[in-house]
Amino acid sequence: MPITEHKVVVGATPHAEGDRIMQICNACRYCEGFCAVFPAMARRLTFTEADVSYLANLCHNCGACYYACQYAPPHEFMVNVPRTFAEVRKETYKNYAWPRALGGLYEWNGIATALVTTLAVCAFLIGVMQTVSPGVLWGTHTGAGSFYKVIAHNTMVAIFGAAFLFVVLAFVMGFRRFWADMDENLSDFASGASFGEAMWNVLTLKYLDGGGEGCTYPDEKPSFTRRTFHHFTFYGFMLCFAATSVGTFKHYLLGWIAPYSLGSLTVILGSLGGIGLLIGPVGLLYLKHSADPMLKDKNQRGMDDGFLMLLFLTSLTGFLLLFFRETTWMGMLLTIHLGVVLGLFLMLPYGKFAHAVYRFAALVRFAIERRRPNTNASFD
Repeated sequence: MPITEHKVVVGATPHAEGDRIMQICNACRYCEGFCAVFPAMARRLTFTEADVSYLANLCHNCGACYYACQYAPPHEFMVNVPRTFAEVRKETYKNYAWPRALGGLYEWNGIATALVTTLAVCAFLIGVMQTVSPGVLWGTHTGAGSFYKVIAHNTMVAIFGAAFLFVVLAFVMGFRRFWADMDENLSDFASGASFGEAMWNVLTLKYLDGGGEGCTYPDEKPSFTRRTFHHFTFYGFMLCFAATSVGTFKHYLLGWIAPYSLGSLTVILGSLGGIGLLIGPVGLLYLKHSADPMLKDKNQRGMDDGFLMLLFLTSLTGFLLLFFRETTWMGMLLTIHLGVVLGLFLMLPYGKFAHAVYRFAALVRFAIERRRPNTNASFD
């Protein structure tokens, strides 16, 4: 179809708009070297709804294609890949959410995040007040097991174990629905070469380089600032997870009871991760609020802000607990910290973190496709 036949359709759904834009881009192909989206696009002549969802989740919203596009606004074709694909991604999250009824949380995620976190903190606070005396809550506790004098270990395990299993199940079910719509075999997902390539692209955030010079984000000047803050956030989260894993190993296999010394591996990993979760989210929030509004879906601002604020508060309350754990503030700080962490856990499948699951799946599929013959290679 000639480019000149493509006109903006007012009121089109995000997927329909994505289809329209991809047909224009497929005829142009100027941006083919920017990221994985355009090579994946070039393998197709038409775009189903599943294709558009796949391409949207490959997009890292670096903005390079928008500033390079000759058909971007104010051109009558109004080609805006970053914003359109941001809108499609939110639809992806809603469509593949499990349970499906909770997909609506993406529409009100900022409010839902604040409400769930507040309720979680209040629930912990009320629970502690019902089970321990004010003397215990505001007492000074030191040594092994001091945390568990305020909240029993088995209670912590039951609450966070259930939350963790629910989050894992929600993500697995969402991934299965997404992958099934990609028309790929589940066995191919775990194929060594493709899985490894996708994992490397995630760990290095390869497609936040705008084709080599960096993201044109928050404006059209290329920079690696966004990738740097993403690395602080991602590796900060992973280091905190590693600290929790090491603590679990110590507790159950070695019989060493928390809290651990400042020089222990658990505290070192958690502190390094906490620093990442203070720097990364603040940097990303700054970039998001100063970015060109043409690159963003304004309806997702609450979802993005809510997730980043929860990461920041998780780190902040964790450091406060570390610094004041041998004072009378320990009981209250422990209660608040656990409430914030629980709020973060419960909102993981219904907020910005969902992009990690679908983007990784899309990157694996891209790696699989790269190893297949391109039947549309001669299309121009």
